[in-house]
Amino acid sequence: MPSFTIKAATPGDIPVIISIQEKTWEPTYRDILSQEQIAYMFGKIYAPAALLTQFEEGQRFVILCNNSVPAGFAAFSEETPGCFKLHKIYVLPAEQGSGAGRFLLENVEQLVRQSGARILSLNVNRYNKALTFYERQGFVVVAEKDIPIGPYWMNDYILEKQLI
Repeated sequence: MPSFTIKAATPGDIPVIISIQEKTWEPTYRDILSQEQIAYMFGKIYAPAALLTQFEEGQRFVILCNNSVPAGFAAFSEETPGCFKLHKIYVLPAEQGSGAGRFLLENVEQLVRQSGARILSLNVNRYNKALTFYERQGFVVVAEKDIPIGPYWMNDYILEKQLI
């Protein structure tokens, strides 16, 4: 039986974040992105130094645990007063479908509300199956955006959820 908890992450948790990401990205993106793009983006976004910079620039990370074992994480920050962005949310493939993602997202929503959020936004690849998960959680597509990342492109939807 799942027993989910959330804990605030610190830079000391970077190895845990990387471990979850290593197990999550390939299954998530293998049908969307080339292996070369996955490797490039992983190195650009999830190298220890890159994650440390994200902490230093104000992203707050939380780790989802199931029975005290790390099972996912999320990162978010305030972009403008009252508007927060969910930069990352990943749950281990073995935990998907168990309610872990919903639990993690609901906790992020609670944390940002406590910080004065009225809107929570996120980007999701237009071909990512997670789009339906976000829509079921009350997010709506407000725009499309193509984002250059090195020699590659991320073709995203921008979603928002009103928190008031």
